[in-house]
Amino acid sequence: MKPLELLEQHRHKRVLVSLRGGRSVSGVLDGFDQHLNLVLSGSEETSADGTTARSALTLLRGDSIVYISP
Repeated sequence: MKPLELLEQHRHKRVLVSLRGGRSVSGVLDGFDQHLNLVLSGSEETSADGTTARSALTLLRGDSIVYISP
């Protein structure tokens, strides 16, 4: 299965995204493109030092993503 097909199966479901620099973001996957840029709604970001921030809508650039977990 191709990565974009796998992402399509998890659209409108909660995912966890690990980013460079030790940050992670969890939220509902609303959209993506061929560069793996992601749009998450109802997201919560956790930084490397453990602090969290919430956002209604988050855009993640594909080249900053380490992995995406359903």
